[in-house]
Amino acid sequence: MRARLALAVSGIEVETREVKLRDKPAAMLAASPKGTVPVLVLADDIVIDESIDIMRWALAANDPERWLDGDDAALIAANDGAFKAHLDRYKYPDRFAADGIDHRAAGVAMLRELERRLAEKPFLYGERRTLADAAVMPFVRQFAAVDRRWFDGLPLPGLRRWLDAWLASDLFAAVMVRREVWISS
Repeated sequence: MRARLALAVSGIEVETREVKLRDKPAAMLAASPKGTVPVLVLADDIVIDESIDIMRWALAANDPERWLDGDDAALIAANDGAFKAHLDRYKYPDRFAADGIDHRAAGVAMLRELERRLAEKPFLYGERRTLADAAVMPFVRQFAAVDRRWFDGLPLPGLRRWLDAWLASDLFAAVMVRREVWISS
C-alpha cells in the first residue's frame, strides 16, 4: 500500500500486477527470490523489493507534494522494525507463539509517540502529509483493524483523527482498488 501511495503521488506509471502470496508466480520469484511484495522491476532490470525504497525512488524522481521533506529515517525504521514486530505478534499470536496482549501494549506505547506529534497538527510534520505519514499509516491501519472498537477507545484522539483522514482520502481510495490476480503466461 505505501509503495502504491508514493507511486500515485509521484505520477510515475507502473504496470501493477496483483499476486497471491500463497501462489507466488515464477516471474516474481525470479525477480526477487525472497518472495515478498512489493517488487518493482525497472526497465534496466534493476529490482527494488522494499516498499520504503520504492517510495524513496519514486519521490526522488518526482515529488510534487514534497513528501521527502518529511523523510524521518529514525521514525520509519522504528515503525518498520519494532512496531511491525509487535503488530505481527499482536495480530498473529499463534503464528509467533507470542502473548498478543503484551505485544499490543508495546505497540500502544509506540503509538503514543505518534499521538504526541499529532496532538496539535494534522500530520506528523505539520500541515501536510509527507513520506513519514505514508510510510507509517499502513501499519497503524493494520494495528487498529485487529480490534477497531478497542482501538477507538484508546486515549489517542490525534492518531485516530489522522488515521481516519487517511482512510477517507481520495489518495487512499485510489490505491486500494482491487485488481484481478495476475497469472503469468
